[in-house]
Amino acid sequence: MTQGHEHEAMVLDVLKRAVAEALERKRRLGQYAVIWREGHVVCTGPDAPVVPGVPSAGKKS
Repeated sequence: MTQGHEHEAMVLDVLKRAVAEALERKRRLGQYAVIWREGHVVCTGPDAPVVPGVPSAGKKS
């Protein structure tokens, strides 16, 4: 693997861990998150707002 590819892999790993930590923190605090799932924006969490055209987790539109 070249040095550039190693750096890209490291950056991707750090970003994935940061996002996972942020989502876990929001989950523990009971806050909702807006994520991209299966090609669509999805609001997930216990207090997720109901937004026309934006599905909540667990609901398919």
